[in-house]
Order: sequence, then C-alpha cells, then structure tokens
Amino acid sequence: QEFSMTMPAFVKPRQVIGHHLVLRDATPADAEFIVALRTDESKSRFISKTSSDVSQQVAWLEKYAQDNSQVYFIMEDREHNPVGTVRLYDQQGDSFCWGSWVIREGSPSGYAVESALMVYQFALSLGFTRAHFDVRKGNESVWKFHERFGAVRTEETELDYFYSLSREAIDKSLAKYAKFLPGGIQVIAA
Repeated sequence: QEFSMTMPAFVKPRQVIGHHLVLRDATPADAEFIVALRTDESKSRFISKTSSDVSQQVAWLEKYAQDNSQVYFIMEDREHNPVGTVRLYDQQGDSFCWGSWVIREGSPSGYAVESALMVYQFALSLGFTRAHFDVRKGNESVWKFHERFGAVRTEETELDYFYSLSREAIDKSLAKYAKFLPGGIQVIAA
C-alpha cells in the first residue's frame, strides 16, 4: 500500500474569524495603515525598518498578492477597524515562521493572546506542526510572551533570540488559553 504525505503549504484565505478578532488577507488598500503602524515610534523599535513612503508599501503588497510563500494578515476587530498585522512565512518543512506581529497601541490586552492562538490554529489547519521565529533581545515583553507559550530558545545573536515551538507546546497553549478563543477559528476561503 502506498503512503503519501503531503507537505503543508501556505494558503491565503479571505478571512480567519476568531472570538474578538478577524484576520484578513492584506491588500494594497491597506498600505497606509501598515506604514502608519510600522513607523509608529513606540511600535517600530523591534521590527525591521519600514519606509514611510506609502507607494513602496503598495508595490510590496501588489507583489505579495502573487506570492504563495507567505500569508500577510490585517488584524481587525469585529467592527472592521484595523488593529494590527501578522505574517506567516519562511516554510521549513512542517515548520512555519511568523512575525510582522504589530498591534496598535491602546488595543485590548487580550488581542495579543487571541491573535497568537489564531495564527497557531490557522497554521495547524494548513498542515504545519511546528513554528520557528526570532525576537529582538530588547523586546522582552514579546520573548517572555512566546516563552509562556512554550517556545524554546534555540540560539542567539548579538541582537536576537531564536525560538522553536513544538506541536505539543502549540496544543498545550491552545488548551491553556482556550478562554481567549472559545469557539476556535473559522477559515473563509478566498
């Protein structure tokens, strides 16, 4: 009997619906919001630099629309107000990287946990079983957040900590923080 195992792959849905949040595929119309969020001084200290030129972000988003190697979401509340971004990328077998995780200042504190759970549930639905990512050493609140989720530090550079997260740790976090995503997620195809 033949056994075939398909590799996970990124698929861009129209929306991933959670409890208080909706993740929707980013479009060129989101360029102004993304630039404003990523160039906000309080938010941009620990992320890669972004040009304040909105036309460059539009061009990047137009190119992204044709790119199946990543999924870039705009996080919205249930009233469709954009509150942040998050991106899944850098597939390595059954592991995915996630980042570009920026949440607007003043958003409810539960949005961080809910959006992380949504990322993990969505990735699991695509067939991924592990995650990897890096966090700037100075971004202590974020690396501590990931460590509470069971992320294991695998290496470090002068600037960054590198982490991996096993399927077991993902499952434990989904159970531990279930109150933030009581109904799971609903994925709406593009």
